[in-house]
Amino acid sequence: MGKIVLDTSIIIDGEITKQIESGVIKDVEIIIPVAVLDELQSQASQNKDYGLVGLDEIKKIRNLSEKHGISIKFEGERPTTDDIKLANLGRIDAMIKDVAKKDSAILYTSDHIQALVAEAEGITVNYSKPEPKSSNLEFEKFFDSKTMSVHLKEGTKPMAKRGKPGNFTLVELEDKILTKDYLSSITSEILEASRLDHSGQVEISKPGASVIQYEDFRIAITHPPFSNKYEITVVHPIVKLTLEQYNISEKLMKRFSESAEGILISGPPGSGKSTLASSLADFYSNNQKIVKTLESPRDLQVNNKVTQYTKLDGSFENSADILLMVRPDYTIFDEVRRFQDFKTFTDLRLAGVGMVGVVHANTPLDAIQRFIGKIELGMIPHVLDTVVFVKDGDITQVYGLKFRVKVPTGMIEQDLARPVIEIQNFESRTLEYEIYSYGEENVIIPISKEAKKSGTRNYEPTEESYDSSSELETPFNFSESRNSLNVDVGKSNVGMLVELYVKDKYLLSSRVGRKGRIKIPKKTSAAKQLMRTRSKNDIKVFLKNY
Repeated sequence: MGKIVLDTSIIIDGEITKQIESGVIKDVEIIIPVAVLDELQSQASQNKDYGLVGLDEIKKIRNLSEKHGISIKFEGERPTTDDIKLANLGRIDAMIKDVAKKDSAILYTSDHIQALVAEAEGITVNYSKPEPKSSNLEFEKFFDSKTMSVHLKEGTKPMAKRGKPGNFTLVELEDKILTKDYLSSITSEILEASRLDHSGQVEISKPGASVIQYEDFRIAITHPPFSNKYEITVVHPIVKLTLEQYNISEKLMKRFSESAEGILISGPPGSGKSTLASSLADFYSNNQKIVKTLESPRDLQVNNKVTQYTKLDGSFENSADILLMVRPDYTIFDEVRRFQDFKTFTDLRLAGVGMVGVVHANTPLDAIQRFIGKIELGMIPHVLDTVVFVKDGDITQVYGLKFRVKVPTGMIEQDLARPVIEIQNFESRTLEYEIYSYGEENVIIPISKEAKKSGTRNYEPTEESYDSSSELETPFNFSESRNSLNVDVGKSNVGMLVELYVKDKYLLSSRVGRKGRIKIPKKTSAAKQLMRTRSKNDIKVFLKNY
C-alpha cells in the first residue's frame, strides 16, 4: 500500500475529497502532518476563513476515507508558536516535507513553489492545480445589470439594492431563509476561486472578517466574534463613466487638466465618489500621465495602464516609499480615513506627486475639516487646491482653496492680520468660508449669505433635528477675556470639532484647544452675535468626532 502526504494547500482546495469520491485516490495510506492540523487550528481559532475551511475539509477526508476503506493517520512534530507565526516564510512547508521524506511518501500539493522545492530535495510530488470555478459562482446568481449590492445574512432572506446611487430600492431576492452552512459554502467557493485565479485577491483577513476583491466584485465576509451572525455583502459597480460624461463645466475641466494637483473627492457613502475617482484615473492615464492608486481593498475600476497598490507590510506609509521611487504623475488615494492616511497623502503631495483623495463627508467643508488637526493649518492650501462634492452620482459642489495673509472678514484693525485660508465657490469665485487661528484655536467662519444659512450641514436645523441627535450636544460655560469670548466644553473634549448654533441657526465651527475651550475673537461677527444673545438657552454646542 502506497503512502501519500497532504499539505495545507491541497486540503483547503478540496481537491483530495474530489479525488477520493471519484476513485482516483484508493488503496493508499493518507498521512496528514500534525503541523498542517495545528496551522489550520491556529487560523480557525482566530476565526480566519482559510482555517475553518481547511478543518472542515479534513473532517470530510476522514469520513470519506472510512467509507472507501482508506487508512488515514496524523504524523510529524507539533509546530511551536514561532513555527506557526513563520508559516508564510515556509516553516510549516518544511515540516510537511520532512514527513514525506521520513515515510518515503508522495507529497500531494497544489502549491507550485512547494512542489518545486520538494522535487529539488528528491521527494516524489503529485502537483495538482485544480481548475477554479471562475464563472457562475453561487453569489453571482443574485446579480443583474441593475444590482448595486447583495446582502446575505444567516437567518434572513437574501436582499439586494437595485437602481443607482441616490435612487435605489432594497428588494427581497428569494423566499427562503439563508443558513450558516450555505453561506459557508459560498465563502469556500470564493476563497478557492480567489486563491487559484489571478482575478481574485484576499485584501483583508482578520479574526471574524475577510475582504476579497474578485474581478469587479468587492466581497466582505463577517462572522462571530466580529459580527453576531454569518454575513456576506457583495458590492458591484453598475456604472463606469468617463470624465466627459459628468456634468463638468469647461472651467472645471480646465482645472483638472492644467492646474489641479491636490484634489479631494468627498461625499456620503454610496454617493459615487469611487466612480469619479476611477474616471479621473483614466482621464489622467489617457492624457499621457503615469497614474497609480493606493487602495484597501483594490476595487477601483481603472484601465490596464494604471497600477493598483495596496498596503505594503500593513502600511500605506511603506507603500508611499515605493511610490516615490516609481515617480507617478498622479496617485489616486481611495480612501483617506485614518490619521496616518492624512499624513501619507500630505507627504506625497508635498513631494510633488499629484494627489486625488477620496474622503467620506456630509459636505465639502466637512472634508476640509478632516485635515484640521492632522496637519498644520497653514499647510492645508498647499496640500488641497480643489474639493469636489459628489451626491447621488453627480458633482454638486466644488470648492477652491487659497492661502492669504490678511485681516479676517469682520475685523478692522490692521494689527489683526494673520494667515487665512479662503474657501471659495469654484464656479462663482464667491468667498464662502475663512479658516484661521486665533490664539490656540482654529476657527471656521461662514462668509457668504449661503454659507451662513447652510453652515456645515447644508440644512437649517430644527428642534426635531436636535432631538434626534441630542447625544452630540454638550454642556458649556462662557467666559470673557480682553480680546475674545471663551466657550469651555471641558478638557475631555480636547481636539474635538465644535459647532455652535444660536436660535437653531449655525454660527461657527472650531477645534477645542488644549485647555478644553474655544476662543472667538470679539472683532468677528460671530462673537458680536453671541454678545447680542440674551439667553444662554438660545445657544447650543455640538461635538463631532473627527
